[in-house]
Order: sequence, then C-alpha cells, then structure tokens
Amino acid sequence: MDIKQLKYLIALDKTRHFGQAAALCHITQPTLSMRIRNLEDELNLVLVERGQRFEGFTEAGERILAWARTVLTAHDGLQAEAANCRGQLVGSLRLGMVPLASQNPMQLLKPLSQRYPELRFQLLSMTSEQVIDGLNRNQLDLGLCYLDQVDTTHFDVIKLSATSMGLLHDVRHFAFPESELTWDGLDQIPLGLLTKGMHYRHSIDIRFSSKGLTPNIVVEGDSTFQLIQAVSAGMCCAIMPLNSGLEDLNDYLRIVPIDGAIVQSPIGLLMRRSEPRSALAEKCFAEAQAIFAADSTL
Repeated sequence: MDIKQLKYLIALDKTRHFGQAAALCHITQPTLSMRIRNLEDELNLVLVERGQRFEGFTEAGERILAWARTVLTAHDGLQAEAANCRGQLVGSLRLGMVPLASQNPMQLLKPLSQRYPELRFQLLSMTSEQVIDGLNRNQLDLGLCYLDQVDTTHFDVIKLSATSMGLLHDVRHFAFPESELTWDGLDQIPLGLLTKGMHYRHSIDIRFSSKGLTPNIVVEGDSTFQLIQAVSAGMCCAIMPLNSGLEDLNDYLRIVPIDGAIVQSPIGLLMRRSEPRSALAEKCFAEAQAIFAADSTL
C-alpha cells in the first residue's frame, strides 16, 4: 500500500468517474483501475462497485475511504510540519466559504500569498452545513460560515463583523444618486437574489416581509457570478454584501448601502480543534487572527 493508491481512491470519490479520476491524478484510466484493484487485493476487500461504469463504493469502501482521508491528512500534515521546521509554509490551503459573506476572502489570501509565495489555495463555495462537515471530515483546513447553528466547542473561531448589505447595480443601466437607500421602494426594482433556503437570502426575505413588501425578483440562482452577470447585462440589481469587493470587478459596478440591511446570523472563520490538523491550517489561522485584528482597527 502506498500514498498514491489512497489518493486515487479519494479522487474516485470526488469525481465518481474512473476517467475523470485518472485525469485528476494525471495518469491513465487503466493505471488507476489497476492500482485500486491492487489495493483491494492487499486489503482482501471489494471497495468499489463496478459495472459498465463506476457505481459507487461498497460499505467497506466507505469505511476505508474515511481512513484514507485521515492518512492523507496526516501525510500532508507531516510534509507541512517538515516545511514549517525549515521556516517555510507550503502546500494547499483548503478554504470552504458561504457565498456572499461580508468578508472578502482576498483580504486574507492576498497577504498570505505575499508572505508565503509557495502556498496555494483551494476555494470552495458551500453552505454552512457543508463547511462544518468538511472541517469535521478533514476535507477542509479552514471554513468561513454562519455561526448560528455551529457548536463552537469543537472549533477555534474568529468572529467577524456582521454582514451589511447594499444594492449592486451597473451605472449603464440604473442610477441611484442617494448615498443610502431604504427598503421602501426596493420592491419596484428588478432584483437578482440567491435561491431560497440560504442564510443570506433568508435575511433579505425577512426584511421585505417585515415592511409588507413583495420584491420584484427576475433572477434567482445559487451562483454569485451568475447574479453579477445579470446585473452587468442590465437585467436587474442585486442585494449584495458591502466591502466584499464585488464593485471592483468592472468599471461600471457600484453598490449603495441599504439602511438597516444586516444579515441576521454572525459569520466566522473556523478551524477544527481536534487532531489531526495540519501545521498549515494552524499557521494560516494564526495569521488570519493578526490580519483581521489589524483590519478592525482601521
């Protein structure tokens, strides 16, 4: 058994497809299949349900997968620890984050990248529940999510400022000369919003409902990028977080604050407390504490 076999197994779990898993690992599909069969032979277990294509993992396969993730996390932690002993910070920081958080992730990632040029980043857009699950299963190093349903006894937490909202628009299609907008009248504006069920959308719905207003929703989606595309096309405006950097994406985007528009749930950066956790995660979390503390004093 070797580390590569475990990586191939996890790649198969990620892609649910032999060919895609092989491409992800930069090997041929026959090689990947052979190495996984060798692992099965060594363990004397069937790990993968096979037919014409990948059909899932057996019960034993799911249990071995959990161990494989733990072993790989420990392996990556060992490599990161060795680099840390050499005064380096290398590897890939896996950051899961909810969409439309108040915190622009570049406020953290840019100084980390400048300080540690060998560091790489994997950014994953997730729900708060998926972030917590990813941290618990060691599939994430850090998570940025809402804290209202999190048992923080299991995590180290950096609490961040509340998410204030504004109206994002394209000046080629809409004009708002006011320095601040109120909820009254926003129901007359075509809006693009995240889909129902998401924390951010829930806060918006509560605000409209409390005012007895019904928003004019013309676009709904679970992708921030698609909402911004709709705004740039002039189809709508969008209620977005302030200080998130969205208005810097092109020369025509502007955001006007909305009076009293705050997401109900607080947000925070989390790292799991229990072992195993990597030196990479611990170092980046410590750096984040210093970076966010400095930002809060500006």
